[in-house]
Amino acid sequence: MAKNKWLGWAIMIFLSLTWGSSFILMKKGLMYFPSDVVGALRMFMAFAVLAIPGAIYIFKLTWKQIGLLTLSGALSNAIPAFLFAMAQTGIDSYVAGILNSTTALFTLLIGVAFFKFKARWFNVTGVIIALVGVIGLLNIAGGQNLTFNFKYGLYVIIATVMYALNINVIKRYLTGIPTIPMVSLVFFIPGIFISAYLFFYTDFIPTMQSNPEAYKGLIYVGLLGVFGSAVALLIFYHMVKFVNILFAASITYLIPVVSIFWGVVDGEAFSLTYLLWIIVIIAGVFLVNPPLKLPLRKKK
Repeated sequence: MAKNKWLGWAIMIFLSLTWGSSFILMKKGLMYFPSDVVGALRMFMAFAVLAIPGAIYIFKLTWKQIGLLTLSGALSNAIPAFLFAMAQTGIDSYVAGILNSTTALFTLLIGVAFFKFKARWFNVTGVIIALVGVIGLLNIAGGQNLTFNFKYGLYVIIATVMYALNINVIKRYLTGIPTIPMVSLVFFIPGIFISAYLFFYTDFIPTMQSNPEAYKGLIYVGLLGVFGSAVALLIFYHMVKFVNILFAASITYLIPVVSIFWGVVDGEAFSLTYLLWIIVIIAGVFLVNPPLKLPLRKKK
C-alpha cells in the first residue's frame, strides 16, 4: 500500500511536468495552424502511436467495454483537445493551465453526486485549500498580464467537467481492463473519425504544402499528441486504478506551476507572490492524499 502511494506521487510529478508543458506546446502550435487543426492533429498523433494495439484489442473486449472506452476517449481527449485549442486563441496559455485546475473540484462534486464517492474531511479540505491557491494564482496572474475572455475560459471549464466525469467513469467501470488495451481503445474509434476530419476537412495538408515553417508547428503538436496524450494517458489510467479519484484529479492543481514556468521562459512576467500560492496548492494536494494517515472525524 505504501509502495502504491509513493508510486502515485512519482506519477503525479511526471504527469504534472508533462501536462503542464502541453499549454505552451498548444500555444506554439497555434502559431502555425488554426485551432481545429491543432486539436485534430494532437488526436491523430496519439491515435497513430496506439493504432496497432487498438486494432488488436478491439476484438478481445466486449461491446460494452468498447463503448465505455470510446466514451472515455471522447470525454478525456477528443472533445477537450478541440476545446483547449479554441480556448488558447483567446486566453494566455498559463491561464488555461490555471483554469484546468478546477478538474479536482468537479471530480469531487460529480463523484459524490452520481458515483457514491465518499470523501473524508481532509480530502474536501485539501480540494478547497488547493482551489484557494489556484484562485490566488489566477488573481495575481490577472494583474496587468491577463488576457481573459469569459467565452474562451468557459471552453476550459467545459473540458474540466468532462475530465472529472471521465475520472469517475474509469474508477467505477474500467479498472478491471489492462492499461494498454484500455488506452489504445480510448483513442481508436475517436481517432479514426478525427483522422478523417484532419486530412479531408481541414487546411492541414494545404498549410503543410504552402508554409515552409509549418513543420515547426507539426513538431510542437506532435510532441503534444505523443507525450501529452498517448504516453501520459497510459501512465494516468494505470495510476487511477490504485489511487482515489481526488488524488488523480489533484494533478491538475500542480499543472499551473509548470505552465507558469513555461510562460516565464516564453517571456511572460513572474511575481514572487506566485510562490506563496504555489505552496498553498501543494499543501492542498497533500491533504487530498496525505503520505501519512490522518484521523477520521469522530461521530458525535
